[in-house]
Amino acid sequence: MTLTRIFPGILSGILLTLASLFVCPCGWAQEDVGLSGASETPGPATDEETLRQSFEKFVAMDLRRVVDQTGLPEVEQFTDEELRRVELGRRLFFDTLLSSDGKLSCATCHQPAYGFSSPDALPPGVAGRRGRRNAPSLVNRRWGSLQFWDGRAATLEDQALEPIESENELASSVDEVLQKLGEHDEYPALFDEAFEGGVTRANLATAIAEFERFLVSGNSRIDQFVAARESADLTRSERRGLWVYESKGGCWKCHSGPNYTDEAFHNTGVSWGREPLDLGRHEVTGEESHMGQFKTPTLRNVALTAPYMHDGSLTTLREVIDFYDRGGNENPNHDRKMKRLDLSSQEKEDLEAFLRALTGRHLWDDDLSHDQENHGQVVR
Repeated sequence: MTLTRIFPGILSGILLTLASLFVCPCGWAQEDVGLSGASETPGPATDEETLRQSFEKFVAMDLRRVVDQTGLPEVEQFTDEELRRVELGRRLFFDTLLSSDGKLSCATCHQPAYGFSSPDALPPGVAGRRGRRNAPSLVNRRWGSLQFWDGRAATLEDQALEPIESENELASSVDEVLQKLGEHDEYPALFDEAFEGGVTRANLATAIAEFERFLVSGNSRIDQFVAARESADLTRSERRGLWVYESKGGCWKCHSGPNYTDEAFHNTGVSWGREPLDLGRHEVTGEESHMGQFKTPTLRNVALTAPYMHDGSLTTLREVIDFYDRGGNENPNHDRKMKRLDLSSQEKEDLEAFLRALTGRHLWDDDLSHDQENHGQVVR
């Protein structure tokens, strides 16, 4: 889905009219986002009726018309069956039944308040064990290609089950989870309503993946600005930051397209030289040229998803900007796109302002935070 950059401004212009997807069902207004931080998180929904209505609003929207105007692949309307799968996937995503100790869920590492990423550099799994990599945001992955930092999963269905069996994450097994689901008071009926075949490995993966496809975000103030909406004025700093992104900063070379990512893999030198060395994409392909390469993450909601990089080693946006300003870390497979930028202090401040203005509206703002506040247990 990578789109070609035509000239400054036009690239960002194709992002728009995702707006109608993100009208919050309870009428929460988007707050302006400045250098002091992201918009305030609205309060949680108080009942399941509000959640049900949010899904109905989403399904009723003309997704084909919205997507046609963004340059993204066409999206068909959700059927009733698909909606049941999304709702089932939501319950599974927040349910600690998926972990071996009954204490962790998918949402433990992919928290709504942090753009469905984690505030921990290396999120803790069962028994406090930690893996090698930061938990990437799940936002807008419906338009992604390969999944995980190293691209080892071809689809969201492939991605969905791996954390269940990872020793450093949920530390269970799919067979054990299927047994628990089959013995549960409610899940067998929910699976029967959503799928043929009931509780199976494939249906479990599909339900979680369909929920992840629901995690769409857009309608940021940058989106509104490039669509020339009168109510979407940017500050002078944010406008200058847009210019840095499009010109001197060269950010668009990798963070391109309507989702601000080329969905490709690059070696920027992050964590290069540290032991043990994480070889990224090379571990999947075995190709020497792929050593140290990791997937380009989206810039959407980047103000929410700290810490940054595949290892969570950069804690603030300013640290990220400084890293790219010096051209990353030199190494034998350093990406040729990585060049010293020599940004001024003002240009760095402006670029950060632009990045913060990419925080969008989310359908989950008031719905899913309720699940999160209940420590991962689904509100039934």
